[in-house]
Amino acid sequence: MENLDIKSIFANKYYGTPLMPTNLGELVFYLRLQFGLFLHNSQIWLTTTYLQSYEFPFNYLVLLRDVFLLYIVTHKLLEIWTHVRGIGVYGTFHELFNDVRKRVYSIIFSFPPIRHKVEKELAEVVAKMEKEIIKNDDELLQLAEIPEQGLDSKLVLKELDKLQDLKHTEWANGRVSGAVYHGGEDLLELQSSAYYKYSVANQLHPDVFPGVRKMESEIVSMVLDIFNAPTSACGSTTSGGTESLLLTGLAAREYGKRFKGITSPEVIAPVTIHAGIEKACYYFGMKLHKVDVDPKTFKVDLSKVKRLINGNTVLLVGSAPNFPHGIIDDIEGLSKLAVKYKIPLHVDACLGSFIVSFLERSKVHGDLVIPKFDFRLAGVTSISCDTHKYGFAPKGSSIIMYRDPKLRECQYYISSDWTGGMYGSPTLAGSRPGALMVGCWSTLINIGKEGYEKSCKEIVSTSMQFKKVLKQDETFQKYFEVIGDPIASVVSFKFIDSKKFNIYDLGDIIGKRGWHFSALQNPAALHFAFTRLTIPVLDDLITDLRESLLEYTNKLSVENTNIKPTGEVAALYGVAGSVSTRGLADRLIVAFIDTLYKV
Repeated sequence: MENLDIKSIFANKYYGTPLMPTNLGELVFYLRLQFGLFLHNSQIWLTTTYLQSYEFPFNYLVLLRDVFLLYIVTHKLLEIWTHVRGIGVYGTFHELFNDVRKRVYSIIFSFPPIRHKVEKELAEVVAKMEKEIIKNDDELLQLAEIPEQGLDSKLVLKELDKLQDLKHTEWANGRVSGAVYHGGEDLLELQSSAYYKYSVANQLHPDVFPGVRKMESEIVSMVLDIFNAPTSACGSTTSGGTESLLLTGLAAREYGKRFKGITSPEVIAPVTIHAGIEKACYYFGMKLHKVDVDPKTFKVDLSKVKRLINGNTVLLVGSAPNFPHGIIDDIEGLSKLAVKYKIPLHVDACLGSFIVSFLERSKVHGDLVIPKFDFRLAGVTSISCDTHKYGFAPKGSSIIMYRDPKLRECQYYISSDWTGGMYGSPTLAGSRPGALMVGCWSTLINIGKEGYEKSCKEIVSTSMQFKKVLKQDETFQKYFEVIGDPIASVVSFKFIDSKKFNIYDLGDIIGKRGWHFSALQNPAALHFAFTRLTIPVLDDLITDLRESLLEYTNKLSVENTNIKPTGEVAALYGVAGSVSTRGLADRLIVAFIDTLYKV
């Protein structure tokens, strides 16, 4: 600046013409000049507006008030801008429009005549729901209270046998999507023996049950191994996939708070992510951004994920695969974003578990390159895996894995000043059934890697055969579209013309043939999660689905009408899918949960 010739700058400056710098030095001088002028004018404005207009100390109090208001307004505007930038102008207006519609319909439904009619119809639906769910029999003991005199063990066992005979969905014949991951009668006998030996064990007391502690640590190590974890990786056992996801969310929130000072945590996940992530955000006060998936691949849209990333983002999430469609998200792409913005990335492999982790080894897809989704990707910081699904362990066992012990530590609860002594627990529960972990350990070492490779190959071969038939069979390809390109154990499909045909009515028809498909929404679809039990009945599944489809389409042709949902599932999802009646669907879910605890 010292070398600038001020006279030369203003030599050709005439009154009424703008000053145009001719080089970088002149530009810097000009900007500094303008900045100095701005500071001078600001000081004059500040003095006249606050310091000279009010008496001390009110002048400073008014100044602090306005500074605080400016901060609030700026913060809110930044929040709005981040939201608009993430979902776009159209998405923002669409979201706002739906919110206004919901509020309007809520007011309309509150009017007495309408409210009374809705309450009456809801009561009828709930009564029907209770009749369907609450199964009982006059021959069963009715025990709303603990009996005064204890019952003989033989009588108790007899009652247990009777309870098993209550009318229920038959799962042993392989006609149920997922739900029961049966490893065989020999394995079940082993698990029962293991449970018997450790039925009183509690993981809360490693000093009393050191064998359980050893087995639990080995389970974590075994699962870390099949997900290609580095030597620094760690984890813990949990009661299931939902708890694993809850702990993932808790750890991410606490990590963001402790190491980044984030007080308004946000999570970004695809719309297809498991509801456990939504539950984690609900429980732990985090804002969830749900990102659309690509309309063709049904993988998360990375460009939309990137736009939503901001200073409050504590976690990115992807699935391997997701529950609805069985699609593995672009974890490699998410990993690059996680590394670039230094944000933890969780991969939900609860459903994929011992299927996706053995896809490469089993060579079930031949030379097809299996997309990476595990700790081989630098951005992946945590993975959840259910050992009680395709690991065939007893229900109530899952693993949450972390790349870094610091992240795992953030899920711990520590209390060093409790009057009952120093307390700490690694998961949400305090006492935990050690017998379930013993059953899990026994299962893993009994089946072994070769056994899991074999089951993966058999199950995925079956699901891929089903996918192939849906795509190539003349009847199916005329009506159905497979969602995305699933490569694991879940295959989902929808009607090509969803305006003319209702997939839920089809689900009701095939349900009458003993099959239990999972109903999906947005888009309306059905999916089937293949298990070991389904392998021998694949031909029956294909035959019954074809006959059900023909029955449904012939019925529509005879009635000469377009889509008119007639089944209970169709009606229920119609309620849930409408903005005007979505609140009623929430109430039906509440009623369903209440029914579970009615004697």
